[in-house]
Amino acid sequence: MAAAAAGLSWRRVSSFTGPVPRSRHGHRAVAIRELLIIFGGGNEGIADELHVYNTVTNQWFLPAVRGDIPPGCAAHGFVCDGTRILVFGGMVEYGRYSNDLYELQASRWLWKKVKPQAPSNGSPPCPRLGHSFSLYGNKCYLFGGLANESEDSNNNVPRYLNDFYELELQHGSGVVGWSIPVTKGVLPSPRESHTAIVYCRKDVGSPKMYIFGGMCGCRLNDLWELDIETMTWSRPETKGTVPLPRSLHTANVIGNKMYVFGGWVPQSAGGEISAPDGEWKCTGSFCYLNLDTTEWIGLISDCQEDKSNLLPGPRAGHCAVAVGTRLYIWSGRDGYRKAWNNQVCCKDLWYLDTERPLAPSQVQLIRATTNSFQLKWDEVPTVEGYLLQLHADSPVPPVAGIPGAGTPETSVLSSQGGCSLHQSPQSLPSVPYPEMKVDHPSQTNNLIPNNVQVALSSSSKVEGKEKVAAPENKVTQKTMKNHADATGFKESNAPSLLPVCTSSAQTSANVGELHDLDKQSVNPDASVSCTVSSSQTMVTQQAVKTESSSTNGAVVKDETSLTTFNSKSEAAETAYVMPSTRVSTEQTNDSHSSRAPQRPPVKTRDRRWYDVGIFKNNSAVVSQFYLLPEETLNINSKTEGANVPDYRLLKKQDLFPGTVYRFRVAAINGCGVGPFSKISEFKTCIPGFPGAPSTVKITKSVDCIHLSWEPPASPSGNILEYSAYLAIRSTQLQENPSQLVFMRIYCGLKTSCIVTAAQLSNAHVDYTSRPAIVFRISAKNERGYGPATQVRWLQGKVTVTHS
Repeated sequence: MAAAAAGLSWRRVSSFTGPVPRSRHGHRAVAIRELLIIFGGGNEGIADELHVYNTVTNQWFLPAVRGDIPPGCAAHGFVCDGTRILVFGGMVEYGRYSNDLYELQASRWLWKKVKPQAPSNGSPPCPRLGHSFSLYGNKCYLFGGLANESEDSNNNVPRYLNDFYELELQHGSGVVGWSIPVTKGVLPSPRESHTAIVYCRKDVGSPKMYIFGGMCGCRLNDLWELDIETMTWSRPETKGTVPLPRSLHTANVIGNKMYVFGGWVPQSAGGEISAPDGEWKCTGSFCYLNLDTTEWIGLISDCQEDKSNLLPGPRAGHCAVAVGTRLYIWSGRDGYRKAWNNQVCCKDLWYLDTERPLAPSQVQLIRATTNSFQLKWDEVPTVEGYLLQLHADSPVPPVAGIPGAGTPETSVLSSQGGCSLHQSPQSLPSVPYPEMKVDHPSQTNNLIPNNVQVALSSSSKVEGKEKVAAPENKVTQKTMKNHADATGFKESNAPSLLPVCTSSAQTSANVGELHDLDKQSVNPDASVSCTVSSSQTMVTQQAVKTESSSTNGAVVKDETSLTTFNSKSEAAETAYVMPSTRVSTEQTNDSHSSRAPQRPPVKTRDRRWYDVGIFKNNSAVVSQFYLLPEETLNINSKTEGANVPDYRLLKKQDLFPGTVYRFRVAAINGCGVGPFSKISEFKTCIPGFPGAPSTVKITKSVDCIHLSWEPPASPSGNILEYSAYLAIRSTQLQENPSQLVFMRIYCGLKTSCIVTAAQLSNAHVDYTSRPAIVFRISAKNERGYGPATQVRWLQGKVTVTHS
């Protein structure tokens, strides 16, 4: 099969919701994050609607546009600059072309007709269709197209163009004007329905524009290069087999490759290409040009076109859009009989993953219990699932069919000072740790049991979320003596790992609204009451497990004492890799990543990674993992779902209390399993400590805020007191920005406290993701302090004055 031979895995999107646009050709599309935005085109009339497709939720929708809404057009220029889109020219009705320019602010779905200044050295661009319109920096580059020489739209006299214009944009909104740059070299010959892309090599900073193919009475397959810095045209020499002459094809840049799909090509018979005025047809051929080496690589040739619905069918006048490393193709005409009434347009949507996905962020802990973790990690765009693996600190118990499995550790460290419990983890009492109400998919509805190839329709809806930096692997924490702080850490020669549950307010992305990408902050909390519940993002604070006898964790002496935590970001409170076993993704003994050289383990311990499962979303509830037979412990990184073990046939192992587990996660797309994330390390809880306070509410008033919370769901005894902390500015924080300094602002039995304006004036505003003031609240019972709930109270664009 052609697809398999080329190593491609095209997927047809078979299920979507919302108002699906009618099939068409001559339309244009761009991508803003996960959204495909499609405008124009024609089929039984020219379309004037703006359609949006969410590639994550598989939902089509028609945004409520307003302003100077442009008329429908086809074969127009369509480029995206941040969250604004520019439309130039096109055919507005048969024989009548446009040279109008419109701007769409997609953050508000607001259209505006803009009138650029005319060039100082010539006339503005004439009305046209089939031109190329490319964006680089703050300029759009217009080349060629087709004009009508006749003033009578019913008397179409075609004139092919090769004029070249620059359009300078204003920042954010509006345009400056057209200019006609002075170029060197020979201009490409006149043409329409060609493609133009801009590419800048990483090692050579000069951006280049490449024009390929098109139509000027016959179809072309010549390649032209414009050095944008020197404005010099040239014909680069290429290697490999040049694609057939074509027009109405698409070209998209992903990485260092220009992918060319479809179009109209000459009809060939017996290996002979027909004469320029001979027969021609639509094609489904697919190739790319390596822009670093200018070598053409054929992926699907014209004679390899697949008729089994495993590849996109032949088409021309379609649209193709790159979302990350994934290429989407939609609609277009699939045939031409030299008569308008014989056109048939496709109504199918396809995508192709061109590269394996990037490594996800480190796994973050949302919640820990005595025998489970709730985990999350940042989403990787355009993936179909995630493979989550763990590695136990203690050897996995021997199980039939698992050669070489060790015996369990016979003692665990208490998380309150490192006292040894002289019993095996299995015999620890199964006291349930307080379960916090978390709006995340459960393991049941998130787990993909047997197949890596998850349908796109199974992806979850994308929500607005904070990007968090990866934590450092090693951290030093300041220690005070003889007191326990809100994390439950106590001075001890043994490491302790108690979780701190943190939550941050988030905003969901409205399917009909697109927020400005340039704005890193969310709307300020201007309302009187802001509820930040523990059902939102949470991570874990823990000490570094070291081999030395130094103590870990900070301690609070009284209400004026300071508590220091290493908190480079929300994610910096996640697990840290043990110094003795710290392994980067490039050094991991990892058969999933083809880049990873093998390295002997640092310690003689069970170094196997066990599958937790394959999850379609970026979160997981982990209470068990699969015990794989020796021969299936590793998944070949080049294979797809066929080589993933059938988890239903495998034995499971429960997690133990008080045990350290390491986690890593890899994303999966149509190209296979990508590289694994950096390793995170978490410890299950020891029974007996109170849970973290929940349902934190922040009520804002004129001169203070009111902080309240609910008691732990499982206090494990009588609650003796609560402590609330505020992250404050300090010289220590200035010296080490990754280390938050906390001051206790409340200690007592009440489940609420007042934070005064004077205290807030001393608050540190954390900018690691979105600006926020950070609070922590924890509960204490007879055994000591349990995990703290951290709340990031989101602010607007905050200006902080340091005294």
